[in-house]
Amino acid sequence: MSVKYNIYPSLLDSYTNYLLTEETWDKYWGNSENPSKTLEQFEEEQFNKFIDKINRVPVNWEDSEKMDKGTAFNEIVDCLINGEDSDSMKIEYGDNIKAEFNKRTFSFPQKVCKEFADYFKGAQNQLRVSAILKTQYGDVRVYGVIDELMPDCVHDIKTTGEYEAWKYKNYAQRLVYPYCLNENGNNVNKFEFNVLVIKDGKFGTTYESLTEFYTYNHETDSQELRERVEEFIEFIETNRHLITNKKLFGYE
Repeated sequence: MSVKYNIYPSLLDSYTNYLLTEETWDKYWGNSENPSKTLEQFEEEQFNKFIDKINRVPVNWEDSEKMDKGTAFNEIVDCLINGEDSDSMKIEYGDNIKAEFNKRTFSFPQKVCKEFADYFKGAQNQLRVSAILKTQYGDVRVYGVIDELMPDCVHDIKTTGEYEAWKYKNYAQRLVYPYCLNENGNNVNKFEFNVLVIKDGKFGTTYESLTEFYTYNHETDSQELRERVEEFIEFIETNRHLITNKKLFGYE
């Protein structure tokens, strides 16, 4: 089927964050008499970063560390669930499980990894989903990869160094993934962000697992998704001359 746009959740999340540019500047520099950068400079910086994100410009090695840590933890959990070796990284098992990924080594307590793996026993891992979302601007393919799918609930694993209540409530995964499943005849109306909070402190590293639970309503949540997608489309059409990612505009 021909579509006008191909959109995945992290693009919508990045757009949401971009819209909070002024709030972010005010949080870090609003009370400073001599801020290291003006609001105008920060807005330009964030705009350029967002365009790079749309164009899939690789992030620098240092900035990728947080993402790589999450990828490594997720891979360890999947290997434990399935009792299989990893195809994408070297994993060493012991009291601490180590994963080598992207020229880095990440280590997690076996107890923590097993806690997550036991919770997702029997889940489908890394399940690719997609569906067509009809908008006022034409048909949009929304798509992505579900970390863990249980019979009645979608799960997305997060790792973070800092956590506050309902941190992920505006993340688009909780809309896109259930939407795709329901549009393909799978009635799933529960979504969880399963969070591992990793804090490096004076006396070592601590680990805490938390859960954010959401109920998905196909009628109301698909409308929210549609509105977010349409607003994002308006942005990319306004800035189309800067965008080199042709897949975004329906090209495969």
